[in-house]
Amino acid sequence: MTERTFADLVAEAGAVSVAGWDFSWLDGRATEQRPSWGYQRLMGERLGRARAALDIETGGGEVLAGVAELPPTMAATESWPPNIAKATRLLHARGVVVVAGSEERPLPFADEAFDLVVSRHPATVRWTEIARVLAPGGTYFAQHVGPASVFELAEFFLGPQPGARRERDPEAESAAARAAGLDIADLRSERLRMEFFDIGAVVYFLRKVIWIVPGFTVDGHRERLRELDELIRREGVFTAHSSRTLIEARKPS
Repeated sequence: MTERTFADLVAEAGAVSVAGWDFSWLDGRATEQRPSWGYQRLMGERLGRARAALDIETGGGEVLAGVAELPPTMAATESWPPNIAKATRLLHARGVVVVAGSEERPLPFADEAFDLVVSRHPATVRWTEIARVLAPGGTYFAQHVGPASVFELAEFFLGPQPGARRERDPEAESAAARAAGLDIADLRSERLRMEFFDIGAVVYFLRKVIWIVPGFTVDGHRERLRELDELIRREGVFTAHSSRTLIEARKPS
């Protein structure tokens, strides 16, 4: 079989849709170790016991849609238009109301509206808003992106990022949660191996996970992409490590 060229791989990955939070396009082209705790399963258990719940930054709704049992009242927010459309199509069939939100504005819900708030990989965590919409005794249960996640890839394109490496620290997030009036019930962190087997996988990933290399475009980063393509062809893989934090916080009764 003829080896695919840099131009072919980049063109293919640059043209495919990156809407939603489904990474199946990367099957056979990249791998990522999963956290040991199994967030979707644990989230599903809590949703099955809830009366009213909110999923913040639901993405394309894939994670929430995969839960077996949802509470009688279930809402989700999302801010990126392609994801809003996908989540609406996917979640309306499950009776979930999808609300177009904004990371800068307050959550569009009343005080103490939910006994459970969940989120998987939120871009921003607004603890005061989470505490406001939680009912007394309610729980925030989330999997966050941890510190220095996929920084091997980020720093390949951006150079050293010492300041950014200190962001998303679990202890700092816990302190912010406590400052908002929440108690920390569980806090766990893991670093997980990622492997990229061709440059197309890298392009697709950076187009989809836009905070890894802010402002990434194929044209704007073509020369660095060529260098990374040569590295992957020479070594067979580019290895990075994702960082994940499981956090459970409760609002006092």
